[in-house]
Amino acid sequence: MPRYYFDLRDEKGIALDEEGLELSGPRAVQAEAAKSVADMARDAVLSAPLTGGRQEMAIDVRDAGGPVMQVTFCFEIEDLTS
Repeated sequence: MPRYYFDLRDEKGIALDEEGLELSGPRAVQAEAAKSVADMARDAVLSAPLTGGRQEMAIDVRDAGGPVMQVTFCFEIEDLTS
């Protein structure tokens, strides 16, 4: 099975995945990327200021041959109580 690496990218920079995961193919890669971006999004939304600019994060997936997929998530929080 091929090994895929899930690099995390946000406004602070990129965190390279040095271990990777062996997955069966594109659908398994997509499912793993979805889990990873969901975790990143949850943490980012919880730590974001109540009102701020738009934030973007991504999971860049690569294999031994190079890039294979990118999953991007963008959000903005606006406090409507003020």
